[in-house]
Amino acid sequence: MPRAVLDMMDRRPIWAMPSWVPEEIRSSLPGEWELVVIDELTDGSGDGATPITRPISPAILEATAKADLYFGYGVPAELLESAPRLRWVHSGAAGVGSSLTRPMVESDVIFTNSARVHAKPMAETVLAMILYFGRGLDLAVANQKKSVWNTEPYYMEGAPLNELSELTVGVLGFGGVGYEVSLRVAGLGARVVALKRTSSPEGVVPITEGVHAGTIELLSGNEGFKSCLAQSDVLVLAIPDTPETRGMMDSEAFSQMKQGAVLINVARGKLIDEEALIEALNTGKLRGAALDVFQKEPLRGDHELWDHSKVLITPHVSAVSRGFWRRETDLILHNLQCYLDGSPLEEWRNVVNKTAGY
Repeated sequence: MPRAVLDMMDRRPIWAMPSWVPEEIRSSLPGEWELVVIDELTDGSGDGATPITRPISPAILEATAKADLYFGYGVPAELLESAPRLRWVHSGAAGVGSSLTRPMVESDVIFTNSARVHAKPMAETVLAMILYFGRGLDLAVANQKKSVWNTEPYYMEGAPLNELSELTVGVLGFGGVGYEVSLRVAGLGARVVALKRTSSPEGVVPITEGVHAGTIELLSGNEGFKSCLAQSDVLVLAIPDTPETRGMMDSEAFSQMKQGAVLINVARGKLIDEEALIEALNTGKLRGAALDVFQKEPLRGDHELWDHSKVLITPHVSAVSRGFWRRETDLILHNLQCYLDGSPLEEWRNVVNKTAGY
């Protein structure tokens, strides 16, 4: 009997799997299929595949040993190696780094992730971060901590206050998150310059949604990267962590940015050399940084970033949304139909390139 295993009972209440999710998946499977729902709590934070609240239990290994499909948060190597019948595995996480083990990379198992599922709430978090610095809310927070009514920072010549229409926003990465960020920011009047990972033709993308009509200018390659750095009043990182992108925001990159620019990272902490970032903040090269991700998480309590006056920290929560399960289930059901129909991978969504790492 063909078997699918659903292992997505997240321990975090806002991510708790609704009862209708397994019901919809079960109703989409042919009658001869068995759906096994794992009721043990797991942890879907980060990339998954490294359970925090539980090891891989014998019950899970037993359920997946004869499974054809597996839906979970990441795919541990131990699970993959003990399930020779697996043909498709899906992760509810956006990142795939901890799942790209040697057994995964060397297998012919189809691997899909949930990157675009998280794009809308992440883009809205980015918009809030842009406005936090752009409208001087960081100055207000600093005054409030000191119980001081101080208007001088807002009235002085060169006050760091901008309307969106005055800003050039650079977006590194034009996948799901990068596109949604660009759409929102351009739709509110900002000029957007986005860097694509691929070297396909550059150009402009017209924006017809939002308050303002505008365009997104697309760049690629190393020259495109340098151009984004040089032009951006706000630079948003929305690119995956790969050997090519790891540490890309180093002292050299910061030196090429505009004086007084703002850096926003909702992608992966390893993209940034944190010591170089702190130096850029301390010297005034950067006006501020809004960070949702860090090289090592959780960020240790004595880290310098916590108390830095120019830094806004959120604890890797930019993707949190009650809308997750509807989008996630629709993604699973689409790919499930592709699997059952034997559709070519071009018709699937979110197929991971195991070699490229995203």
